[in-house]
Amino acid sequence: MYEEKMSRHIPTARRRRRWASLHVFFALAALPFLYPLLAGAPADQAIAAGFRRGGPPSAAPVSESPPHPIVIQGTVQKGETLGSLLGEWLAPGDIDLLARRSRGVFSLRKIRQGRPYVVRILDGAFQDFEYEIDSAEKLVIRAESGGFEVDREPIACRVAVVPVCGTIRTSLSEAIAEIGESPALALKLVDIFGWDVDFVLDVRAGDSFKALVEKRYRNGEFAGYGRVLAAEFINRGKIYQGFLFENREGHPEYYDAKGRSLRRAFLKAPLHYAHISSRFSWHRFHPIKKKWCPHPAIDYAAPVGTPVRTVGDGVVSATGYDRGGGNYIKIRHNSVYQTCYMHLSRFARGIQKGRKVHQGQIIGYVGNTGMSTGPHLDFRMKKNGRFVNPMRIIAPASPPVPRERIEAFRETVRPLLARLDAVRMPVAVADSGRSPRPAHTEGSRGSGQDWGRGGP
Repeated sequence: MYEEKMSRHIPTARRRRRWASLHVFFALAALPFLYPLLAGAPADQAIAAGFRRGGPPSAAPVSESPPHPIVIQGTVQKGETLGSLLGEWLAPGDIDLLARRSRGVFSLRKIRQGRPYVVRILDGAFQDFEYEIDSAEKLVIRAESGGFEVDREPIACRVAVVPVCGTIRTSLSEAIAEIGESPALALKLVDIFGWDVDFVLDVRAGDSFKALVEKRYRNGEFAGYGRVLAAEFINRGKIYQGFLFENREGHPEYYDAKGRSLRRAFLKAPLHYAHISSRFSWHRFHPIKKKWCPHPAIDYAAPVGTPVRTVGDGVVSATGYDRGGGNYIKIRHNSVYQTCYMHLSRFARGIQKGRKVHQGQIIGYVGNTGMSTGPHLDFRMKKNGRFVNPMRIIAPASPPVPRERIEAFRETVRPLLARLDAVRMPVAVADSGRSPRPAHTEGSRGSGQDWGRGGP
């Protein structure tokens, strides 16, 4: 009986096992369709995903965002160079390559303490370097395949044209400071009117100035001066005006309201700020030799290290040292004029015999070398081989605005002149006498060779 029952149940058990196997098979087959549903995908996407995969699901791919560069900002510290700033990412050979590539753009030796810089690194590799040369320009070095790209680029700033004005009590620099402006603005005014006004000798209390100046702002903070579009200086009652306009070569230059160039062959003085301690004379008592002798020069007393500028374009004809004149530089401007600068503490970089120099270029620095009783510059000028008083030279002016551009010049000047006239000047100082000067410091006059010997 028992065996008969078992025989009847065997087919049923087998059928159950077969059905179980089929259930497992269908469950595995449906898993690709069910997994996206369990993961939250819509039904139609889930079915499509199952047919597309044709097998068990895999983990959904995670989209990776592009890597962000690491930005390092700072200011150049004492003793730091480009090599020390970028040495972590660039090999010494790369630094040398950069130095060669940048020579015609900006010498990497001129990187100075206190200037801001930015370095960007991507995946551990150098991307670019920015160094602020000044408030207007920055040096940009970018990595590219096989080398580097080196450029000078303007610093993005908001520019506003602002009127400024002031009245002189003692000096131009102090008048600029009294109205809350930077000494850099005084230098710009000297550069504009330096051919007509000797700011060392001619300025008087009661003189006044006004100008339309571009002021640059970064992040709401003052970041320096741009161009001076127009300016006026009243010296001893005489009005001088200058308006910025492009010359024949397309370079910016200053002209008066009639289109005559303010630029002349020679500047009035080789220093921005100083005072005359000894004038041109053929009969002056020598403070060291204690006797009367010629002094065919003008002595400008100034602190050691004050920059000395060449008064005109020319070629350096000689540099050296003389017992009387100390360190000196001679410049031949043309076949007629020569100038000499003596008692320098040192020469500017690159100044040597045969070097071309341009008007206003710094050629040396005030010193106290040679036969001298105090720091000063001994400045001399020759015309056709004979000494002349530099203060009596009337230098020829540069060409005026070209005739074909005079209408464009007038259109430019008209609104600028109207804005200048609208500037209200401060109350003038009643005292019209000479502005006070520091106590005189007798300086040496002797230079040696054909520029004359003697004491200060």
